Amino acid sequence: MSADGSRFDPLVVVELTSDTKEEAISWLLSRIRDTQQNGGRPIQLEQLGPGVSAQEKENPNLFLVGATRQRLLSGAEDLGLFKEFHDGSMRGFTCANKHNFKDFQGDGDSFLSMAECQYIIKHELDTLRARDETHVPGHQQVKLYPGKSIIRRLLSKGILIQVFPLHQKEELKRLSFSWYQKVKLSFQPLDDIRHYYGEGQALYFGFLEYFTFALVPMALIGVPYYLFDWEDYDKYVLLAAFNLVWCTVILELWKRCSASLAYRWGTLSRKKAFEEPRPGFHGVLGFNPVTGREEPLYPNTKRQLRVYLVSLPFVLLCLYLSLYIMMIYFLMEGWVLSVHDEEPTFWTGILCFIPSVIYAVVIEVMNLIYRYAAEFLTEWENHRLESSYQNHLVLKVLVFNFFNCFASLFYIAFVMHDMVMLRQSLATLLITSQILNQFMEAFLPFWLQRRRNKKMIRKVQIRKTLEDKELPLADQVRLEADMSTYLGTFDDYLELFLLFGYVSLFSCVYPLAAVLVVLNNITEVYSDAFKMCRVFKRPFSDPAANIGVWQLAFEAMSVIAVVTNCSLIGMSPQVKAYFPESDMQLILWTVAVEHGLLAFKFILTFLIPDVPKHIQINLSRLEFESLEALKKKVKPVSSLQYSMMFI
Repeated sequence: MSADGSRFDPLVVVELTSDTKEEAISWLLSRIRDTQQNGGRPIQLEQLGPGVSAQEKENPNLFLVGATRQRLLSGAEDLGLFKEFHDGSMRGFTCANKHNFKDFQGDGDSFLSMAECQYIIKHELDTLRARDETHVPGHQQVKLYPGKSIIRRLLSKGILIQVFPLHQKEELKRLSFSWYQKVKLSFQPLDDIRHYYGEGQALYFGFLEYFTFALVPMALIGVPYYLFDWEDYDKYVLLAAFNLVWCTVILELWKRCSASLAYRWGTLSRKKAFEEPRPGFHGVLGFNPVTGREEPLYPNTKRQLRVYLVSLPFVLLCLYLSLYIMMIYFLMEGWVLSVHDEEPTFWTGILCFIPSVIYAVVIEVMNLIYRYAAEFLTEWENHRLESSYQNHLVLKVLVFNFFNCFASLFYIAFVMHDMVMLRQSLATLLITSQILNQFMEAFLPFWLQRRRNKKMIRKVQIRKTLEDKELPLADQVRLEADMSTYLGTFDDYLELFLLFGYVSLFSCVYPLAAVLVVLNNITEVYSDAFKMCRVFKRPFSDPAANIGVWQLAFEAMSVIAVVTNCSLIGMSPQVKAYFPESDMQLILWTVAVEHGLLAFKFILTFLIPDVPKHIQINLSRLEFESLEALKKKVKPVSSLQYSMMFI
């Protein structure tokens, strides 16, 4: 029960540093509990008590945050959440019209999903703004600016350690059982995932599932090529031609699938919220003409100078380093082949794979090191908005990862013209990267988390596992606070992007690539589900309507795949036989076919609508009804009324 006698269900945890001044804590709690008219967020908040076996070094500044059902419904209206209406359409929720929504029953206890409730709490905390305070009480060095988010300021200054949503144990057990704890050949419970984790996570797993099923035709066609051991390169021309159409069609169909999911979940037509500055953004205090408030401003010219004079040269330097390491790999490969040719044995045959395995490991290590460098540079560029930060980070990482992973394959294919070596290198890189990714993404975090869990269980003197006996709330909160933070779907989409590249670019010379990626994706579903439910803190919901910038990344890869496959077809002996005397004619015909296929690809993009017809009709009907309702509210002023206004 809360202080006012109403039921208190903790949804979110707020953790301050242990050395936070008492006056700062009292001020923050009073501001959160203050009435909405005074700029506060009227939500429930309680300090977490000690655990079963309290330790002196435990942080006492953990607070549980919740809200009444009415406050959550009001927050849903403020955020413009779309819910299913009684006629089956998706409409923006309003408290005045709440009983006309399909799933609203009684007081609406089960109307909002847990992910939506926690997202509303997060929004309430993020929109807690400074008024006339100049600094945080007790922390003179932490300045405050009128109208700016208090929570973001405390995060950027290190006073606030973290804000995270709590797991719901019973609901998590049900989701885990239906998702990954039983091996089954069926679709993922995307609606349940969305209900618990939000639309962003559900769209990722939806895309992973869709990508896996889309690979099945490529895998079924590739298996006979491999089983019959068709070594003649010209046999793969048909597979390359199929690859051209496949990589275009699946991306266009995914747009329709994504739109259907987003409409069903109410995010397709939802208006994007106004973006606040990132917590790490800094600058000189000035006047923002958009918000009409004083806030830190940073000159765009200075940011562009940092991008083009520092970040760009650094990326180019890293690309050169990647190229240099690639040439070392080819020297190693040449030496091993010469040893094998001099005295071929079983062991020298095994030795032939060693350079590719070492190179694959080096590629993964370089990608990891570069990722940290890219994050540091993008942070240093001082982008004001999170969307701008993410776009610049994605661009840096994609360019380097693409070059680092595929440069050697392009060199073998179009400079060395060695298709046997291309097949071997592709297989080794693909298999090694899959093994390393599975280890780094699932097994290593799980092992580290088990070590943390054992320490926590030892503290509270519980010998059974977490599944056998549920921890008290205080100990459960502290256990979750110590879990690793989920950093989003960036790395997951990046892995799928690289796998899509291996399949779409060069799978015609190694038909089993699609089969290996299908097997990898099946294990990826279970490993990703496992780490979401057992390894990481629960992330806040991300009300996404699509996969964002990654859609453009995959489409760019499909364009490169058209050029690559056309070039491989043009290099095949079967096609060269038609142009025995003139290589220039062969090049011109290859370029012409490639341009024709690119034109066909873009025509196909326009022919296949991104949004299904019935959803377009529903959205248009909703827009028409909104305009009609607005006309009824704003009645025209008559001429008599107009003249009376001046009497």
